Amino acid sequence: MGACEALSCLVLLSLLVSSSASTLDDACKSLGASNEDISYDSCIRFFRAFSASATADKRGLVVIAAKIVRAEAANTRNRINALKASETDRKIARRLSHCHALYTSTLHLLNAVAKAIKSGHLQDAEANLNAAMENPDACEEGFRELGVRPPVAAEDYEFTQGCSIALAIASTL
Repeated sequence: MGACEALSCLVLLSLLVSSSASTLDDACKSLGASNEDISYDSCIRFFRAFSASATADKRGLVVIAAKIVRAEAANTRNRINALKASETDRKIARRLSHCHALYTSTLHLLNAVAKAIKSGHLQDAEANLNAAMENPDACEEGFRELGVRPPVAAEDYEFTQGCSIALAIASTL
């Protein structure tokens, strides 16, 4: 390959990378401007955890977001298991069991989101994201009924934020 061809390939690669990186930047700017609950900085921080987001298109960003929140949901479910194992109050243990079931369902829903995006079934992806977002609130509601602070409230908030980001981007596809 000659020097001129190599330079042309390098310029083309540079343009592709910068246009992909701007997809993330543009998506986060748009979210920050249109959604009062999601700032540009929180969107960028959310995706920064997954290096492939720097070169992903919008569909890829939704798939990545689903993977990130799936990992968060799996971690929360593991934390619920640990709490449940040490809980002596039967009512709280039952609520934790219910939350475990909800988070197991959430994991299945998030697997379906990635598959739906990849196969072009955007409405299915959005429906599954919406359903997944309802589960943390259902988990917390059981604790509120007992007059107890939900033990995974912080994790639920982070999870819901991630789902909101994924859903907002999915709605632009």
